[in-house]
Amino acid sequence: MSELLDTQAMEILQKNDRGGYTVPTARLYPYQWNWDSAFVALGFGTFDRERAWTELELLLEGQWQNGMVPSILFRHDDPDYFPGPSVWQTQSMHTPQPPMPSTGVSQPPILACVMRQLVDSGDNTDLQHASQLFEQTFNWHKWYQTQRSVNGVVCTVHPWETGRDNCPDWELGLDSMAVDSELEPYQRMDIKHANPEQRPSKEQYDKFISIVKFGREQQWNQRVLTDDGPFLMADPGIHFILLRANKDLLAIARRLKLTDAIAELETMIDAGERATDYFWNESLGAFTARNIKTGEFSNGLSNASVLCFFAGSGSKQQQQLTIEHLQRIQRQVRFLMPSWDPAADMFDAQRYWCGPVWPQMNYLVSMGLEEQGYDVLAKAIRGDMTALIRQSGFYECFNPVTGDGCLGTDFSWTAAIWLAWASPNRQRLAA
Repeated sequence: MSELLDTQAMEILQKNDRGGYTVPTARLYPYQWNWDSAFVALGFGTFDRERAWTELELLLEGQWQNGMVPSILFRHDDPDYFPGPSVWQTQSMHTPQPPMPSTGVSQPPILACVMRQLVDSGDNTDLQHASQLFEQTFNWHKWYQTQRSVNGVVCTVHPWETGRDNCPDWELGLDSMAVDSELEPYQRMDIKHANPEQRPSKEQYDKFISIVKFGREQQWNQRVLTDDGPFLMADPGIHFILLRANKDLLAIARRLKLTDAIAELETMIDAGERATDYFWNESLGAFTARNIKTGEFSNGLSNASVLCFFAGSGSKQQQQLTIEHLQRIQRQVRFLMPSWDPAADMFDAQRYWCGPVWPQMNYLVSMGLEEQGYDVLAKAIRGDMTALIRQSGFYECFNPVTGDGCLGTDFSWTAAIWLAWASPNRQRLAA
């Protein structure tokens, strides 16, 4: 069965290939998504190394002059998707204009982590590819420091920027903002291609589009969006992924003997470590999202909370309390790791980021746990991912209670994670 699934996974990546870049899945997501492409490169890297690097090179083609790599690159205008380039209007900016139509926000910067994995598992050709992408990737990391930080804490201006669109984490920020009174009527396309009950609500979407409207009116000035925008929260997902990405980029810089970059990355890593405590929710005993405008913490643990292990960050006590949460949650669900705590308000096993298991997040969480010495939980999460795909196929995400697939089918990052990590054949190779 593993061989059959290996073949199916490769076929999905090839089917979703649009000439050097990969869409997450047909119709529902018809463009190139930022962190999707990074995970996709891991999958291609198991059978077509050059194609893996092409994925990353084409992602960076959309990088803005200020260093930001947008969450979506609109290489064409597809009527099947909303909000498309005509809503974001990033090409209408005065100067400097982005190299292609895109969104005006970013996504979790997993790129450097993938680059390091390709380098560590490859040869000198992979190191040469990483060398060619190093400066652009480094500029993206520095963009977070200059354009998306408040008092040393990296933050987010839109739930879409976190990759965890409708996670209950964001209710703090969304509740404190109003829908723009001049918001024009719009027609969502996502609920035509997927079950509306598994997608964000209309009220959430109205606020999502209100933030887009604000950014558009500010000509996508990123500092204004951060300082004066209607939504501003600290996301443990972005924080921990960026911290790990800085460490991985540092490892590449050392391989390339880039002295100046090494010194600057070490400084950025130190700053990131100092900021980790900002996310520590003492009353919950976990790292959680936080509303920067009010200081209020989110009231639930998410799968982003446990990325502290992936970043190698947090005190021993903080990590131990997080492990206890994981062990508790393991007793409450059939499959780890749900995107939201089953014991918290708003848990929904079927609705997008309110409960389902996400393949790429399981991969990062398990990797971090293994690196920090928590082998039992790491193997449990990996085993659960294998079982989910065997049971239901290559869905976007999965119900942690029943194992049923949710939302998009023939999903690229699920196929990629299978090939790079969850397939028993891959596990035997890594043993």
